[in-house]
Amino acid sequence: MRVFAKYERVAIAVFSLSVLFHSQVVSAAFTIPLRSKKGMVVSAHPLASEAGISMLRKGGNAVDAAVATTFAISVVEPFSAGIGGGGFLLMHSEKTGEMKALDFRERAPLNATKNMYLDAQGKVRPNASVNGYLAVATPGTVAGMYEVHRRYGKLPWREVVQPAIALAKNGFTLSRLVTYRSLPAFENRKQVILSNPAAREIFTRNGEYYQPGEKLVQRDLAKTLEAIAQNPQSFYTGNIAQAIAADMAKNGGLITLADLKAYKPIWRTPICSNFRQAKICSMPPPSSGGVHLLQILNIIGDTDLKSWGWHHPNGLHLMAEAMKIAYADRSQYLGDPDFVKVPVQQLISTAYAKKRRQQINMKVAQPSTEVKPGLETIPNPKSKIQNPKFYESPETSHLTVVDEQHNAISLTFTINLGFGAGVVTPGIGIVLNNEMDDFAAAPGVPNAFGLVGNEANAIAPRKTPLSSMTPTIVTENNRLRMAVGSPGGSTIITQVLQVILNVLEYGMDAGAAVSASRIHHQWLPDELRVEPWGLDAITLQNLRDRGHNIKEATPWGNANAIVVTADNTLEGAADPRGEGSPIGF
Repeated sequence: MRVFAKYERVAIAVFSLSVLFHSQVVSAAFTIPLRSKKGMVVSAHPLASEAGISMLRKGGNAVDAAVATTFAISVVEPFSAGIGGGGFLLMHSEKTGEMKALDFRERAPLNATKNMYLDAQGKVRPNASVNGYLAVATPGTVAGMYEVHRRYGKLPWREVVQPAIALAKNGFTLSRLVTYRSLPAFENRKQVILSNPAAREIFTRNGEYYQPGEKLVQRDLAKTLEAIAQNPQSFYTGNIAQAIAADMAKNGGLITLADLKAYKPIWRTPICSNFRQAKICSMPPPSSGGVHLLQILNIIGDTDLKSWGWHHPNGLHLMAEAMKIAYADRSQYLGDPDFVKVPVQQLISTAYAKKRRQQINMKVAQPSTEVKPGLETIPNPKSKIQNPKFYESPETSHLTVVDEQHNAISLTFTINLGFGAGVVTPGIGIVLNNEMDDFAAAPGVPNAFGLVGNEANAIAPRKTPLSSMTPTIVTENNRLRMAVGSPGGSTIITQVLQVILNVLEYGMDAGAAVSASRIHHQWLPDELRVEPWGLDAITLQNLRDRGHNIKEATPWGNANAIVVTADNTLEGAADPRGEGSPIGF
């Protein structure tokens, strides 16, 4: 059984793209985008995309389709994202041109403390913020979906939850690729999953993970979804909330009925910036995604990347150096804006971008140790920042929806690492998140993704942990141009960046844009991550000669996008690195 087959095809496609773009030859080696005039849903799983498109067929709008897809992903990708976690949603109204952002991210419990993961000597206790009940933050997905649907949905609430109920109750067949993607996460978290009886019962057969072709039935989750369909508040004040709180109290977790009852999603103002003829809008803090996406685009500025050619060493070098700057700033300035002052406008200003651009030497890569957070008005970090080991989880999920009126939703949500905290409340069937790891457990100490933070992202009761999720919508003249996003931990920002550049700068279609090989630099560790066969030998050597520490890694990410073409056709594509699917109506 060749579970690596699709990843091998991705590597071949990525190599082909590098060669063919340099020779200006068109190829069918990449994902061919789906085209539709009436509406489209793209998600990380075909069954979830089908749940969403069924809402459009019934006369629903983009919100109905997005909510249905979100609940369905919670069933068919429970190791990645679900109602035990949270996320961010960006929405665009084609009629009014209005852009809205909804924060339904998890929040720290009322009893959380700044030093809760430190031992008596002040050192971070290994895995305390990752495994088990103490790692769980108050979930927000159900509240977020109900809030956006209550305001903007057309179909009845029960109807949009129904496809997920059916998938949980009747089960679905695990594909080879889903098994391949989730198996490493299971192996990494095996001990904590096996130590939780409810998680063990759902996700193993006699202690071993499911095989491709087997059916996963989640009866407890089906009952929970039925209760949510009847009354979404049952998750926060009813029987579901009581079960979660009781299980937490029994096992040393912090979430109480008061935490669940107090949870409210927050409407926030999207952050936007112009790039070429387009307006790029993305998620504001407590996501770092939008800030640093716009910051990197601003540093690129009016540089004519296209004249150099796709993946020219100059363009790759400029992007990598801009990425270092953005992630250095992220480590110091980003946090929950309800708790700390985040200098958003300074970071995304063209004046600041111009200043940082002038610091980039196009011939030599600057070592990360010499790249510092750059705002003079805010003190630079005094704490010693550790050089982390890099880890990128395949978890988190993204979905993109556009309806017939070209209203758009870009939504990213997660339970953080694979299988979250490895915790399932008995009788409820929900995998609970380990989102507390996204806080800075101590200044300068990296989290599971190798990202470091400081006081701005310290733990506090009801505070939202910093995120890299980057749901993004691009418009031109107030008309939808594209909606895009991706999972991928710390790589999300740079993935979205490159998909946008592939469309706007290089003129790729949606399929090529999400298939193309990628690079990633996150400041620490000081390595430029590339995909195998993604860059030719001459380009790699050129980058090494400039001082880049090249690190080859397995193809990463699972982006998807919907692009509006010149003739007003919707063009959707899912990343061939995953098994996602665009479905048109």
